[in-house]
Amino acid sequence: MLNETKKYIVKNFENFAFFYNHLKYKVIIIVLLSIAVGLLDGLGLTMFLPLLQLVSTSQEVTTDGLGKLDFIVIFLRNMGFELNLLVVLLTMTLFFILKGFAIFFQSYYQVVVQQFFIRKIRIENINDLNNIGYQYFMQADIGQIQNTLTGEVEKVIRAFAFYFVAFQQLIMVFVYMGFAFFVDSQFAILVSLGGILTNVIFRSFYNKTKVASIKLTEESNQFQGLIIQHVQHYKYLKATGFVKNYGKKLIEKVDLIQAEAKKIGVLASILKGLREPLLILVVSTVILIQAEVLGSDLGPILISLLFFYRALVAVMGAQSAWNTFLGSSGSLYNLKNFSKSLRNNIETKQKSKEFLFENSISLKNVNVVIGKTKILSDINIKISKNKAIAFVGESGSGKTTLINVLSGLLQPESGEISVDGVIYDNLNMSVYHKKIGYITQESVIFNDTIYNNVTLWAKKTESNLKRFEKAMKDASLSEFLQSTPQGRENLLGNNGVNLSGGQRQRISIARELFKKIEILILDEATSALDSETEKEIQKNIDALKGKYTVLIVAHRLSTIKNVDIIFYLNKGRVVSHGTFEELTKEVKEFNNLVKSQKI
Repeated sequence: MLNETKKYIVKNFENFAFFYNHLKYKVIIIVLLSIAVGLLDGLGLTMFLPLLQLVSTSQEVTTDGLGKLDFIVIFLRNMGFELNLLVVLLTMTLFFILKGFAIFFQSYYQVVVQQFFIRKIRIENINDLNNIGYQYFMQADIGQIQNTLTGEVEKVIRAFAFYFVAFQQLIMVFVYMGFAFFVDSQFAILVSLGGILTNVIFRSFYNKTKVASIKLTEESNQFQGLIIQHVQHYKYLKATGFVKNYGKKLIEKVDLIQAEAKKIGVLASILKGLREPLLILVVSTVILIQAEVLGSDLGPILISLLFFYRALVAVMGAQSAWNTFLGSSGSLYNLKNFSKSLRNNIETKQKSKEFLFENSISLKNVNVVIGKTKILSDINIKISKNKAIAFVGESGSGKTTLINVLSGLLQPESGEISVDGVIYDNLNMSVYHKKIGYITQESVIFNDTIYNNVTLWAKKTESNLKRFEKAMKDASLSEFLQSTPQGRENLLGNNGVNLSGGQRQRISIARELFKKIEILILDEATSALDSETEKEIQKNIDALKGKYTVLIVAHRLSTIKNVDIIFYLNKGRVVSHGTFEELTKEVKEFNNLVKSQKI
């Protein structure tokens, strides 16, 4: 029975189920506080009928016209109170004071819950993003990732706030309707039917708003993707004069976003203008029927009307909040799909066996497929500890993919990878990754200080400062450090804009030396540098031989002349391996590369 109820709620109230899944009992507390506000307000309003009796007749208060709400008058009399004007006013005031306290706690608690919710979904998505497989990340929509983790989260919080405003207002409607039914059930039924009819009119507006909201989110995701690419490729766009053309593309997307936002605003404005006239028309028609056709007394009708006025205000509030919620529901829909996608692509948790690299890393019959394309086929290689290994081949031969497999970023379709006989699946990969240093053609430079770039925000302890100084020295950066105005606190700028290409690569080398790594990967690390700078960087790398297991991907063969073993790849297969001299003699394609580069 409990499971069936749960399935029904998830199916028919998916947004409530989503919020409840994240907030649990906190949602129930919000609901109970809303009920308390409605009940106290209703009890306070009930005292208007005794007040009307006193003002109109100056006689003793009776229970006439109160219907089933007469228990309030009966309770006060049983407590020994004489129901005069003062007692009625004080009782009414007490109810509204208690209502004020309930509203305060309700509002305060909702703010607390809202902040808890935004923190929870941000942390969940950050953790899930950090745990997804690299293969999934390569195919992910970067614009959606950035938009969802930044702007969309704020819209989801807006959706959350207005969802519960609508929910609370709906509770108030039911509370007031309940009071109205207790006073005059006939009048309440007629007004309720009228309210249902008006809601049919509003439903079409709600659907249009929801569709526009989803479209707005889709356009925003695409816009974020275009902005990321605009920033990444700004130098090229500017240098080639294409920056204005790209700007036009951005402006077109801005116009589409504004059009959808405007559509949502227009729908909301129409609803705002229609809502009150329609509801008042319903109430006026029902009062006329009650008084003229059914001959009912106006006293109970007026008290019921007072409840209905409150109910109608709550209805308008609920409809307005619901429409605002729908305006942000596209973001909620996007977040749910985004979170689900991340969770479905989280890497399989490896076992906790500690990573120990004493002898070698072996690949046996490894095959890698990305999408439907086979990138690596039948790879069988052995990498000995503290040896310098190079991977060479034409573009598209699978060198970088092989490096990604060795670093644990990509999982093979089949085959086995092991470290000293322990297969990857049994290793704690988070520990394994910390043992890896990675330097690419495009140096990773953060818009932060030299110290934070090298140490990745390590605390400035005496030990860390000594390690920093040694890493800078080993990377030939001591002179550079002394020449900067603020030393280790000098800012490097966005992507190292204040550095030369050689300095950026040396910072990358210093970072890896600061870490306690065992494997150093160099993926085209010097290919973007001029010859002189490349030679300087190469000296730094050569000095590391024998201290680390160095894996190098290179097009320039001069950088790998002194490595221990070279693996030559062609079309995803290792076709030969040996020293530089051995491959020059035995592999025609390799020899042709040596000649073309005049080595």
